Amino acid sequence: MMKAAITGVHGYVPDYVLTNAELEQMVDTNDEWITSRTGIKERRILKGEGMGSSHMGAKAVAGLLEKTGTKPEEVDLLICATTTPDYVFPCTANLICDMVGIRNVGSFDIQAACSGFVYALTIGTQFIETGKYRRVIVVGADKMSAITDYTDRTTCVLFGDGAGAVLLEPNEDGYGVLDSLIKSDGSGQNHLIQKGGGSRYPPSHETVDNGWHYVYQDGPSVFKFAVKNMADVSAEIMERNGLKGEDVAWLVPHQANKRIIDATANRMGVSFDKVMLNIYKYGNTTAATIPLCLFDYESKLNKGDNLVLAAFGGGFTWGSVYVKWAY
Repeated sequence: MMKAAITGVHGYVPDYVLTNAELEQMVDTNDEWITSRTGIKERRILKGEGMGSSHMGAKAVAGLLEKTGTKPEEVDLLICATTTPDYVFPCTANLICDMVGIRNVGSFDIQAACSGFVYALTIGTQFIETGKYRRVIVVGADKMSAITDYTDRTTCVLFGDGAGAVLLEPNEDGYGVLDSLIKSDGSGQNHLIQKGGGSRYPPSHETVDNGWHYVYQDGPSVFKFAVKNMADVSAEIMERNGLKGEDVAWLVPHQANKRIIDATANRMGVSFDKVMLNIYKYGNTTAATIPLCLFDYESKLNKGDNLVLAAFGGGFTWGSVYVKWAY
């Protein structure tokens, strides 16, 4: 049976490093507090006039095309998961395609907050499995610094900017995306939200004055939901596929908080040496965390490795993907 295999991965993070020491100068916080609660030491920030998520996404895609020897005209579809699109419209996927020379193909954005890459990968997989397309690129790109309030000590320590991209191609040898689960619960909307800027509260003096264009998070509520649901969905996908902890080569968790990651690994029975972790150097890059993990750990991956991807995000949204690594 036809499966969609990841045949390449590439990532990009901006040069500017925002350290905990620098944040100590900006808000009432300190390195020990940040590290013990989140596991984050530094994060990357995209600087420059008129620079958006698409610029990072295009860097990741250009690197992916070069690395896999794929010509822009050989790509059939590009999907971008982002919570920080360059514009309300056109979509960021359109802009990325333009920047890398991909023409006359479908491209669109997916918005599922931090679960965006898992959602986009699940969608991209269908186009390969049905035989409709042969090469699909899935990008996760977010410029979280654009919606972060650097006077709010509870959220400004968490987020960073970055992008990652994977190439999906058909595989009939049992490798690729073998299963996926995506879930949501809209009743969690007010616990993690950017209230202003949409059609309900369009930009106005009031929305700006109220700080509604920044991320708002009710930390304890989000933590509780994330720990339960990320762990539950990972355990469910393992159970559905007859996987035990020892069968999993790598857990690839969304990088929101080290304590959430630890709890998920515990629930799955996966030892911590098999958990991909880069939150300490990038922070939470939202839709980019999972592809950036795959990019950072690519040299440690072996053909046939069982990977479980897991994410949780605002909405609430959450999901998991079971991948058998193809190269």
